[in-house]
Amino acid sequence: MVPKLIRLSRSAPKDRPLAWDAYWAGIRGAGGEVLWDAGTDHEFLGYRDVLLRHLDPDLPVVDVGCGHGRFTRALASVFPKVIGVDVSGQAIAYAGAQAPTAGSAGPVRYVARDMTAPGAGRGLAGSTDANVFIRGVLHVLDQADQAALVENLRLLAGSRGTVFLAETNFQGNPVEYVSHLGATRQSIPAPLERAIRGLPMPGHFGPEERSRVLPPESWELLEDGEVAIETHPMTGIGGKSRVPGYFAVLRPRH
Repeated sequence: MVPKLIRLSRSAPKDRPLAWDAYWAGIRGAGGEVLWDAGTDHEFLGYRDVLLRHLDPDLPVVDVGCGHGRFTRALASVFPKVIGVDVSGQAIAYAGAQAPTAGSAGPVRYVARDMTAPGAGRGLAGSTDANVFIRGVLHVLDQADQAALVENLRLLAGSRGTVFLAETNFQGNPVEYVSHLGATRQSIPAPLERAIRGLPMPGHFGPEERSRVLPPESWELLEDGEVAIETHPMTGIGGKSRVPGYFAVLRPRH
């Protein structure tokens, strides 16, 4: 399977914003399934109590790396003001075209912005501090982009905001990872193949990576633990669509 993975991944654009724009343009055109979208709010409901326990409800919530907005819309069912931001303008157009969550607590606004760019977090939520929700972003960035993103999270959170993150933390190698999601020597499920062809190969992000990227001298850890990241069901085999993950809740130290 290794030669096939190498061959498929060679076609991924090296420019990160271009890669994500091309991916989301393909999803919109084909109406295809998104690998990391299980199609339900089950995973979000597992986060809900943690979010309500730690996030100031008077502050807006910024969904960083919102993609097509499933979690953004789920957040809007709980919090009065939610902003979805993504590096891909194609993703933002897709998200904006989706119907809002029924009975949502407030409006959703979407913004196309590279959150690894210097100062990108400044003014995103207006003149107020903000809470941050970030799922499945840090594990696909290199260390330099992780550091740049975290600086913008600090700008967003200010003195009152809280950051909630949930990331894939699969410990195996790339072959073991795609095999877990349903790839075999004979075939690779279409949503998985689409991601391999168009996007960077993901890493993993757990307590060790969190301590390096958000060091304890700069960030107060309020809560963390294991979580299951739910992906699009591709095999019909129980457990194959759930990936070991890690969540943490943090605030900047001042």
